[in-house]
Amino acid sequence: MNFLNKKIFSIISEQARLSDVRAFVIGGYVRDSLIGRKSKDIDIVVEGSGIELAKKVAEVIGTNVSVFKNFGTAMLRWKDLEIEFVGARKESYRANSRNPIVEDGSLTDDQLRRDFTINALAFSLQKEDYGALSDPFNGKEDLERKIIRTPLEPDTTYSDDPLRMLRAIRFATQLSFTIEPASLEAIYRNRKRLSILSFERINEEINKILLSPKPSVGFYLMDSTGILEKRPYHDPKCQLFQARLVRHPCILPGCRAGASPAGRS
Repeated sequence: MNFLNKKIFSIISEQARLSDVRAFVIGGYVRDSLIGRKSKDIDIVVEGSGIELAKKVAEVIGTNVSVFKNFGTAMLRWKDLEIEFVGARKESYRANSRNPIVEDGSLTDDQLRRDFTINALAFSLQKEDYGALSDPFNGKEDLERKIIRTPLEPDTTYSDDPLRMLRAIRFATQLSFTIEPASLEAIYRNRKRLSILSFERINEEINKILLSPKPSVGFYLMDSTGILEKRPYHDPKCQLFQARLVRHPCILPGCRAGASPAGRS
């Protein structure tokens, strides 16, 4: 099946060729295409300047481009699609922040920094291998097995960016996937790192869990990994939010009773 049959992909491919850069579709669009889910968000990673490629594509299709220089990204809309461009990069982290130190990198570097193997999959937009799947961490196999797994050692992944712990639980809930045991154990070990997150980022992930078909699965996973246990968050809004979650009347009674996630709606 050709997942890149939309005209926008051929336009991006041609503009990348003219700019002498390599471009790839990466992340959620690739993941969702492979499991038959529709996605309106497309991420393009460029071995070069993502912003410059976005500007050239926007000029060809006659639309505006929004540039976010602080993040090195650019976004444009085409029909019902939202397309974000970013230069390939490698990242390192400080202990007290989830904001990375960023350097230019290759596609492989960019795939290494991804949160999960299923989000590190990429389709080539080069003419010579158009549509070829780049899968250095066996993410396609994890999709088929319905497994959430990290490209790097999970303690490193979750300690560097603790939001990924909530993202793991959210994807497991939304997709009815299983978090691999090593990742579950790493979430438990690193759960206190969530204290560096803002209320807004935590709230965003919780809301996505609540909107999933079986939110109780997500709350069971948060409870069983210790995320819902009482501990000092730095943000007072997080403390209040957590207290409300622990007393949630509709979702948590089953969690506290130790029911398995598969057995609750």
